[in-house]
Amino acid sequence: MANNSTGSNRAEVPEAREALDRFKMEVASEIGVPLKQGYNGDLTSAQNGSVGGEMVRQMIRRQEEQMKNGTV
Repeated sequence: MANNSTGSNRAEVPEAREALDRFKMEVASEIGVPLKQGYNGDLTSAQNGSVGGEMVRQMIRRQEEQMKNGTV
């Protein structure tokens, strides 16, 4: 397993970065986290973590649906 010790976020598919950023903002809005473009140091780690956690849950749910429907 690769260790990203630089602390930077990077998309496995760089071309997807913009879509992932939009998805992050949508999820934050859905769960009531006041995420904004740019600096978000005023948010707690729990708030930021809840956005990431919900993104993962939604991505897994979508993948499972695709697998169930045989579209993968």
